[in-house]
Amino acid sequence: MSNQNVRVAVIQSAPILFDKISALDKIASWTKQASSEGAQLVVFPEVFVSGYPRGLSMGTRVGSRTSEGRKDWERYWESAIDIPGEDTEYLGEIAREAGVYLIVGVVERDNQFSKSTLYNSILYIGPDGEMLGKHRKLIPTGAERLLWGQGDGSTLTVIDTPFGRIGGLICWENYMPLARTAMYAKGIDILITPTADARETWQSTIRHIACEGRCFVVSSNQFVTKDSYPTDLYGYDDIAQDPDVLSRGGSAIVGPLGEYVSNPLFDQEGMLLADLDMSQVTQSRFDFDVVGHYNRPDVFQLIVKEDKQAIVEFR
Repeated sequence: MSNQNVRVAVIQSAPILFDKISALDKIASWTKQASSEGAQLVVFPEVFVSGYPRGLSMGTRVGSRTSEGRKDWERYWESAIDIPGEDTEYLGEIAREAGVYLIVGVVERDNQFSKSTLYNSILYIGPDGEMLGKHRKLIPTGAERLLWGQGDGSTLTVIDTPFGRIGGLICWENYMPLARTAMYAKGIDILITPTADARETWQSTIRHIACEGRCFVVSSNQFVTKDSYPTDLYGYDDIAQDPDVLSRGGSAIVGPLGEYVSNPLFDQEGMLLADLDMSQVTQSRFDFDVVGHYNRPDVFQLIVKEDKQAIVEFR
């Protein structure tokens, strides 16, 4: 691991729901602003492209789905992106022009088999504009399972950079101890945790993970109001009685001893900027290294299957 410092920008914003152009425009604008302030690593929230449909039922009840809900889901599908594809090329242009590592939460459309399944993914792009990798959420949470498929072990991505190793787990994946252990074993120095969880308990989670993994944790959430929901959605009435602020944010950056580097940002759109001293990662592991000297492989072992799971093989 390098001891080079890095300036990180965490974006707390939201696009117009199901509007890919809105999401890409915001990414371009915020990334340009972050770069102008010296950021080298820019992080966007969970499924920023093209939004987290908080509060929408998609016309579902146990045992049935409505035709209107299917149409709203189709709209979500239309606003998803292919990886790779034209949209990832455009995101690469944004990263290259800004000269930053760009990390974006996206709704990914399967481009291998039926082309209909969606995934909650993290996309990693380098400062040269090249795609460095992706991660698909292993387990969509609760009703999210109606929207997204399950990822597999082939995208537990960790990327080498001049300032350390970066990778991510999405929202409640971070409550999976074995998933965290797999990331620690890959030598993670900066753990990216895009989320849709704005509760105080999430703050406890990211502080614990930073302390446990002796790594920086960079958490990015959307700040969402009803104004970002198109009123012509069939399911718009689902949120009619909800408060105007649907997600209050809570983006934050935590150091490897569990202390805030940037305090949580609530109740507003904005950007967190912080200079991370990567030497703190090495120093923090002096007395605790969860996969090193504080590990007991004679008692506990973890097997991680990183092969891609395919339902069909053509030979």
